[in-house]
Amino acid sequence: MNVSADLRIEHADGEEGGGNWMRIGEPLHREFNARARALSMMVQGRTIYETMESFWPAAAQDAAEPDFIREYGEIWTSKPKVLVSRTRTDAGHNTEVIGGKGDAIERLAELRDRTDGSIGVGGATIATLLLKAGLLDELLLFTHPVLLGTGRPLFDSQDTPLELDLLEHSSFDQGVTMHRYALRRS
Repeated sequence: MNVSADLRIEHADGEEGGGNWMRIGEPLHREFNARARALSMMVQGRTIYETMESFWPAAAQDAAEPDFIREYGEIWTSKPKVLVSRTRTDAGHNTEVIGGKGDAIERLAELRDRTDGSIGVGGATIATLLLKAGLLDELLLFTHPVLLGTGRPLFDSQDTPLELDLLEHSSFDQGVTMHRYALRRS
C-alpha cells in the first residue's frame, strides 16, 4: 500500500487511494510491477478494485503510456484476482467476486490455504479485516514523505498492539521508502 508518513492512504474524500501527495516515479513503479508480477493472486476491496478497473485495462493498450505503465496494466489485467464486495456480483479481468453474506473472511482463509505463493491485498477495509482475522502475514508499505494529518488511515482501529519484524527496506526516488514487515505471532 502507498501511505503517507502518518499512515494515511487518502487526504480527501474521492482520492480513492490516490492523490497528488504521492511521489511515484519510474523506478518506484518498476518496483510495483516486479512485486505484482511475483504474486500468485490479488485480493482487492471494491473501492481499490474499481479504481484499478477504471484505468489499468485501457493503460495496458495505450501506446501513449510509458512501457512501465503499460506493463503494470498487463499484469493487473491478467493476474488472478478476488474482489471482496457486498455490492458487486460480477467483475471482469480474471476476477472472482466474493462477499455479501458475511462469509468473505472464511472464504479468503480457504483461498489462502489452497494458494501456493504470495497473495497481495489492496484496500484498507479488506486489509483491516484480514489483519484482525490473523490472515495477513506481511505488510508492504511504500511511505511517501508527507504528513497528511487527516483522511483515511491505512488501518481502522486496532484493539491490541501488533508487533512487526522488519524483513526488507529500500529507498526510491523523491524520498519514498519501502518497508516490508512480518507480523509477529504469539
